[in-house]
Order: sequence, then structure tokens, then C-alpha cells
Amino acid sequence: MADTAARVTPRLSRSARRLQLMSAAKSAFVTQGYHAAAMDDIADRAGVSKPVLYQHFPSKLELYLALLNESADEMVRLVRVALSATTDNHQRVDNAVAAYFTFVADNGQAYRLIFESDLRGQLEVERIVERATDDCISAITDTITADTGADVERARLLASGMVGLSQVSARYWLQQSPHVSRPEAIELLSTLMWRGISRFPRQDQP
Repeated sequence: MADTAARVTPRLSRSARRLQLMSAAKSAFVTQGYHAAAMDDIADRAGVSKPVLYQHFPSKLELYLALLNESADEMVRLVRVALSATTDNHQRVDNAVAAYFTFVADNGQAYRLIFESDLRGQLEVERIVERATDDCISAITDTITADTGADVERARLLASGMVGLSQVSARYWLQQSPHVSRPEAIELLSTLMWRGISRFPRQDQP
């Protein structure tokens, strides 16, 4: 009886309960990895019974993929907002780099679900990760082609370089550069990028 009472939780809407469960699951997956995290532990973290958890997510993999999609969408959203916030290309580069640093530092280590998953190699996981990276590249490609008149193939190559540099550097900074502040790290990376991409003239220049 005491155990049943302990499991009584406030009634939430289905969407609110789903968000609560995903938050608990993110904590488990980030700290333990997919294989070590157990549905029992996730239910305990959320303060619900395991049957309640399974009502929303029939399997651990489905729960993980929902979280992975959420994290991937957030990364893409941050990049798109960064690019659309200004028409000044130097500031766009700063903003785009900052978006990746925000993603790795301010989202409860959700970046680890994308870049450090112990499920890499699983087809659906790979598809989500590739889709997110491709969406980021496409957003930057659109900006490059619009401003420089470069063809799509060359613009995508430049964009892929910018995305790769931002992703790897932001993760390295978080894990290996404790004495470099975030603003300084962003300035260093954006300066490196800008000195390269600024060599391509804007299309509206004579």
C-alpha cells in the first residue's frame, strides 16, 4: 500500500507527461548511455510507474529516438535563428558559431545524444544525426549562395566545413579548454572562419 501511494503523481495532460518522461530519460541516457540506462530507472526518475512510461513509449529505443529527434531539431533551430537574426555576414558567422556553443553548453548535455551516442551505427540513429547535420549545412548553404552567387555544390562544401569546424571545436572547448571563456572561444573560431569566408565577395558588390 505504501509503495502504491508513493507512485501517485499529479495528473498531467498527455503532452505534459510526455515532456516529463523525456526529461527524465535525457538525464538517464546522457549520464549512463543507451545500453546502461534502464526503463525502471527512467520511471523512477520521473516518479511514475513503469506501465505509465510504457503507455507513452512502448520501448526504450522509441524513447531514445524521440529524445534524439528533439535534440537534433533544437540544434538546427539554433543555427537557423542565428543566420536569420541579421543580414551582416560577419555577425552571421559569429552567431552561427555561438549557436553551436550554446547547444553543447546550455542544453543539459543533449549534444551527447547526437555526437557521442553508444547507438551510433544503428540505422535510425544515423538517419537522425545525418538529417540534423544536413539541415544545418543546407541553412548555411542557402546563405552562401544568396550572398556570393556561388553554385550549390561549392557552397555546400564551404558550409560543411563551417559546420564541422563549429561542431568539433565547441565540443572540444567544453571538454578540454576550461581556461578559455565561451566568449573568447567563440571569437577565436568566428575569426578563423570569417577570415576565410569573407574572401568570397557579396553578390551585390561591383
